[in-house]
Amino acid sequence: MDMVDPAGSSAASARSLAARPVSLQGVSVALLDNAKPNARVLLERLGDLLAATGGARVVRTWSKPGSSAGASPAVIEEIAAAARVALTASAD
Repeated sequence: MDMVDPAGSSAASARSLAARPVSLQGVSVALLDNAKPNARVLLERLGDLLAATGGARVVRTWSKPGSSAGASPAVIEEIAAAARVALTASAD
């Protein structure tokens, strides 16, 4: 019988988080739709609210191929180049 450790392991190295902006005034915000039902609706409404109340500038919405798949490295690079803040959401 093979025993499998459910904790698993990762070869990823630890990274520190990027510094958060003091405010969203004029900050470009990217939205990443995870392809779950209504996620795009939720993100776009949140983007509208951030623009209206916080002065954020929503750049655009990107999409993943599915909720169980990660965004491609090319999409991550596009988002990083286009925006200072990125949001994703999970909805049903």
